[in-house]
Amino acid sequence: MKVRNSLRSAKTRDKHCVIVRRKGRVYIINKKNPRFKARQG
Repeated sequence: MKVRNSLRSAKTRDKHCVIVRRKGRVYIINKKNPRFKARQG
């Protein structure tokens, strides 16, 4: 999982990326291709 300052660029890399907020952090999860997981904060 990558930690980034901005997830806007990460979101557009794959059409299956979903932005989720958990415990004050922003995550990108991707069921089809878990390689794209990322976290902010």
